Formats: sequence, structure tokens, C-alpha cells
Amino acid sequence: MDDKERIGLSLFTLRLGVFWVMAVWTADKFLNPGHAAAVYEHFYFISKDFAESSMIFIAVVESLILLAFMAGFQKRITYGLVFLLHAVSTLSSWKIYLDPFANPNILFWAAWPMLAACFTLYLLRDMDTQFTLESRFG
Repeated sequence: MDDKERIGLSLFTLRLGVFWVMAVWTADKFLNPGHAAAVYEHFYFISKDFAESSMIFIAVVESLILLAFMAGFQKRITYGLVFLLHAVSTLSSWKIYLDPFANPNILFWAAWPMLAACFTLYLLRDMDTQFTLESRFG
């Protein structure tokens, strides 16, 4: 396997990993909108009632972004949106990072390597061609 193939496979696995994590978070909005609304209320200070009534719409929009991201469609936009969505999610938890060993806060630290993966994918989006619409229909 040459360097180009290794880079392509590496970027694809990053894209797939980021997609699966965010797909589970999006599925939570469809399957358990009350839980997702409670998260929005706690971390984003959005009223639970408003968040819950908007959750299906948010989940649909996120799903479309994630499917386009996974397909490598309009990479500058979709990779950027995925990076932005995850950055907001990570940074909104800033208080937890001040006391990482309280409660189950240590799990939140996993957001940082994923944020780095999103940033890497955005920066190297032109090199991420394996299993994308671009590589198939080019």
C-alpha cells in the first residue's frame, strides 16, 4: 500500500468514526427527544419545552448533514459543519473540564480527540477521496 492509499484509508476511517458517534447522538434526538432536550437545556441553556418541540427538525437537519458528510458531498461545507457542531458541543461542556474527576466527567474528555479528528478531516478534505461521491462520480 502506497502513501496515498494509506492516507485515503486513514481519512476514511476517521470520517466513518466521526459519522458513527454523531449518528448515535442524532438518533437520540429521534428516539428519545426528551433526553436530547434535557441535554440542550443543561448545556446550551435552551428551554426544554422549546428544544423538545424542535428536536425532530434538528435531528432531520443533522441527519442530512451527516449523510452528506459521510458521502463526501460538498466537503468544505459538510466537513466544516460537522467540525462546528462538534466544537460547539465540546466547548459548551467547559465547566466539566475544570473538574474532570468529579462524577462521570472523565468521559467528556473523549470529545477532544474527536474534535481533533473533525479538524483534521476539514483540513485534509481534498485528500479524503476514498468512498466519496467525488471518487465515484468525479
